Amino acid sequence: MFPGALNSDYSHTLEFVSNVQSIPTYQVMDTDGKVLDTAHDPQVSKDEARTIYKNMLVLNAMDQVLYEAQRQGRISFYMTSFGEEALIGSAAALHPKDMVFGQYREAGVLLQRGFTLTQFMNQCYSNERDLGKGRQMPIHYGSKELCFQTISSPLATQIPQAAGAAYAMRREGNKQCTICYFGEGAASEGDFHAGLNMAATLGCPVIYYCRNNGYAISTPSIEQYRGDGIASRGIGYGIDTIRVDGNDIWAIYAATKAAREIAVEQNKPVLIEAMTYRVSHHSTSDDSSAYRSKKEVEDWSKRDNPISRMRAWLENKGWWARGEDAEVSKTAKAEVLAAFAAAEKLKKPAIRHLFEDVYDEIPQSLMKEKAEIEDLVKKYPDYYQVNEFARQ
Repeated sequence: MFPGALNSDYSHTLEFVSNVQSIPTYQVMDTDGKVLDTAHDPQVSKDEARTIYKNMLVLNAMDQVLYEAQRQGRISFYMTSFGEEALIGSAAALHPKDMVFGQYREAGVLLQRGFTLTQFMNQCYSNERDLGKGRQMPIHYGSKELCFQTISSPLATQIPQAAGAAYAMRREGNKQCTICYFGEGAASEGDFHAGLNMAATLGCPVIYYCRNNGYAISTPSIEQYRGDGIASRGIGYGIDTIRVDGNDIWAIYAATKAAREIAVEQNKPVLIEAMTYRVSHHSTSDDSSAYRSKKEVEDWSKRDNPISRMRAWLENKGWWARGEDAEVSKTAKAEVLAAFAAAEKLKKPAIRHLFEDVYDEIPQSLMKEKAEIEDLVKKYPDYYQVNEFARQ
C-alpha cells in the first residue's frame, strides 16, 4: 500500500466519504446518581469520594464570592465553573507529578491538588503574596509545587506545549504524563492541529482533555464545526479517543485513569472529549443572555447538574447525609470570605518585580528604565500611590 495510508484497501467504487458512525458518549451513572453497570462503579474509598465532593462545593462557593467581587469592582476579571464542576474527577485520576496545562476554567483541578483558598485569592488580587508576582490577570493560576503550568490568555498555546513537555517526559522515562485542558472553541485554532499531530507522530504521553460546553464565548458549537464534535478529529490524527459525559464525575474519572495508563505505558497521546454545558457567562466580560435564553440555562441547571448528580451517588452509597450540603457550603463560604478579606488587605507586589525573572542578568536597557521609574515614583509618590505597593 501507499506509505501515506498503510491501512487503506483498494476500492472499485467511486465514493466520497462524508460521515462515519457517531462516537458514543461514555457514561457511568445517570442523572439520579445511579450506576448503570456495576462493573464500572468507581473503586474509591468513602473519604476520597467525600473529599472530591467537598471540593466541588468549595469551588462553587469560591466562584459565587469572586464573581460578585468582580461585579463590585474589587477584582478586575473572573471566570466561573458553574455547570462544569465534574472536571475535578480528572484531577483525582492523575498522579501528583503529572504536569497540568490549563486553559482558564481548571480551578477545580488546582483545588483537588491542594492549592489553598488563600493562594487563589492572592492571585486574583495580584497582591504581594501572589505566586505570579502580580503579572497576570485574575484566574491565571500557576504552581510549580503542584505541577500546574501558569495559564496564559492566548487561546490554545498550551496544546503544543503539552506535547513538547510530554515528549521530554518520555525521554526521561519517568512514567509520567501531561494533561492539557481546552475548550471546543480552542480546537478551532491552528495550535490544536499542530499539537495533536506532533503528539501522535512523536509518541508523546499526553492526555488532551476537551471541555465541549456548547459555546465558544458567544458562538454555539453548531456554528463552530460540521463534523462529529472534537473526538472525531483525534481519530483523524491516529489518537486513541473517547467521548464522555462531562457532567458525570465518575465517567470522567474512569476515562482519565484509563487514558493515563495508555499514555505512560504505551507512550502515546489520548484525547478525551467531555460533553458538558456552560451554565455561567463565558466570563465577567460576557452577558450570555445576548445569545441564549435564560430558560435554556435554567433547564440545563435543573436537568443535569454535576453537583446534584454526585450528591445523589453519595447518598445512594450511604456516604452523605441529607442536609450536609448546607453545612459544608456554609463553612466553605466562610473560609472563602476569610481568605478574600485577608488578600484584599495586602499590598501590591514591589515595583522591582516588573523587571525580574526574564533575564539572568538585567540588561542595561532595562536598568535604565528601572532607574527612570524609580525617579518618577520618588518625584510623584502620591500620583503613583506608592504606599499601596510592597517595599522594595
